[in-house]
Amino acid sequence: MMRLKLLAAVVSVAFSAGCAQMAQTPGGEAKPAAPAAAAKKFTEWKNIVDYAYVKPHATLPRERNAGAMVIDSRPAARRYDEGHIPASVSIPDSSFDKMTDRLPADKNRELIFYCGGFECELSHSSAYKAEKLGYKNIKVYAAGEPDWTAKGEILSVSTVFIKKLIDEKANVVLIDSRPERPFAAGTIPGAINISDSKFAQMVDKLPKDKATPLIFFCGGLMCDLSEKSAKKAKALGYTNVRKHTEGHPDWVAKYGAKPAAAAPAAAPAAAAAPAKAGAVDIQPGKEKGSISVASFERILKESPAQILIVDVRSPAEFKLGSFPGAINIPVAEVEPKFATIPRNKPVVFTCATGARSGEAFDTTNFLDGKFNAYFLDANVKFADGKYTITGR
Repeated sequence: MMRLKLLAAVVSVAFSAGCAQMAQTPGGEAKPAAPAAAAKKFTEWKNIVDYAYVKPHATLPRERNAGAMVIDSRPAARRYDEGHIPASVSIPDSSFDKMTDRLPADKNRELIFYCGGFECELSHSSAYKAEKLGYKNIKVYAAGEPDWTAKGEILSVSTVFIKKLIDEKANVVLIDSRPERPFAAGTIPGAINISDSKFAQMVDKLPKDKATPLIFFCGGLMCDLSEKSAKKAKALGYTNVRKHTEGHPDWVAKYGAKPAAAAPAAAPAAAAAPAKAGAVDIQPGKEKGSISVASFERILKESPAQILIVDVRSPAEFKLGSFPGAINIPVAEVEPKFATIPRNKPVVFTCATGARSGEAFDTTNFLDGKFNAYFLDANVKFADGKYTITGR
């Protein structure tokens, strides 16, 4: 019994003397470190938000200049490029003063900074710097990227990182989740095409090794096809899945456009022809099967009841806004619901970029070559009950 008491005393003394964490004062004198709750060596920002708050601001589709700006304060090359919260922009805290041009002009716009978790001070530091610049609505996602990943979310990689992988001939599979038509018109070099709407039918194009790195991309922040496909790949057991949310548009902006290798040739432009329905003057667009923007806008203004607009975006996108009188049939449901689409007037498929609407047209044309349909090949945006259409 005496030996046990003596041993306990020795252990207690040893722990007190040398096993606890020690901190050095400027003069070299050691002292015990502060408790974990008070161990922060930086001043935390006053307004902390959590995963649930950030999630809506990192969910596609979304406008780059709408809503909160999510900002990654970590170093770009070693952290942001390799994996960041989708739709976030990179402003490393170490380069903050040199990159203030990336901040919004509107000082009232919400800013959400994040970095590498609770022990990372970069996001807090950047928040204070933004406050000094006059920004009034600033928050910090203190749990940061580690928490985002722990919640099962898929990180996004940068366009620069994609280029680096291509140059290094890395063992990675780039997957374009857009329909075949836009893929054939141009994609990121080396990418394969697995259209999200046909993911189940094309799953055999994925590598057998579930550990192979996969990176899905599509038409930018307004396109959620890559996000959907990435989740499907994870559900199949693939363990190294990322997204490239800026997608093909950002690749083109940085490195130029290139056609898909060994891809089916793009459909030739349609020559001007009378409308399929004599009572409706529909002028074709550049792409086969498309309606010109001018013709579509004229019909919307003068006689909208003469066409049936089928919005093939997701229900969530449709809920945020669509054309007057439009019905919603997501592109993946066009084939199974084909028989239910009314045949008493010309059908015009629409989406956000012309990609999904073109696929819907191709699908219906395959099912019935005489089906009276067109698609709007244009960039479309909805806001405050209004729409803008920009021809491609």
